[in-house]
Amino acid sequence: MTRLTWGAVAGFVMSLLAFSTTLAAQTEGEVDLALVLAVDVSRSMDPEEQELQRQGFIEAFRSPLVHDAVRAGILGRIMLTYMEWSADTYQHVIVPWTIIEGADGANEFADRLSRAPMARVSRTSISGAIDAGVKLLNEAGVEALRRVIDISGDGPNSSGRMVTLARDEAVARGITINGLPIMLKRPTGFGDMENLDRYYHDCVIGGLGAFIVPVRERSQFAEAIRTKIIREIAILDDLSAKRTQFADEGAFSSLTKGYSARLEWPLTAQPLIQRTQADAPMDCSTRGGWPGFNP
Repeated sequence: MTRLTWGAVAGFVMSLLAFSTTLAAQTEGEVDLALVLAVDVSRSMDPEEQELQRQGFIEAFRSPLVHDAVRAGILGRIMLTYMEWSADTYQHVIVPWTIIEGADGANEFADRLSRAPMARVSRTSISGAIDAGVKLLNEAGVEALRRVIDISGDGPNSSGRMVTLARDEAVARGITINGLPIMLKRPTGFGDMENLDRYYHDCVIGGLGAFIVPVRERSQFAEAIRTKIIREIAILDDLSAKRTQFADEGAFSSLTKGYSARLEWPLTAQPLIQRTQADAPMDCSTRGGWPGFNP
């Protein structure tokens, strides 16, 4: 082989290495999902409910199903933060942005959450939580294939601006808002709402593939949260659709990196996932009995 040929080969190899290094650097700054877990800590949540809610998230991130869902992504990596919220003046990050690529990272996230103290603050500002979630996503510093705000709460917006204004602005930025309406107690007065799932459906969630998972019994907390987190990470409907593109189960199992082995085919909607069909649109300006808005 001549010196010229060796030089060409060496140049090609160096170019390939440089391209690989650049590609790796770019990939390190990308994630399948940037997820804000926005969790209600208003005083309408009694201490037992708050503990169940917190423990539900801790158990979810310790679940092998969640670990498998993370690995099933295109990049196999997500980024998330855990924020507690109440009034329009209270949004507090409990666990800052953390990249999770598998069991170790998810378990570490759960451990950090388990050590954090819990707060209780007056009023409920879903709009404030959404606005804070948008700000966190803008400051995440990564390129995410999907950006999601996960809102959990037990009442309608009672503080801050109109919830639909915050939702629509977030959706216009390409952000999806999902909901976990907590419906454990019968409405008894101010701040309560009988059809909170309908309210979340009509007034809170929005964006591509948005959904809600209502919690109506204390025993459902852990399962509902785990189901919701897995769906947000893995987009079960999309995985089910992709399966039809493959001639054999082995090819699809390879695509999902083992996640499909944990589920029964064909995929069906999980029983706790509800896409409510309201007979009439909810009044999104309601404050559950509190005085009027200041949009």
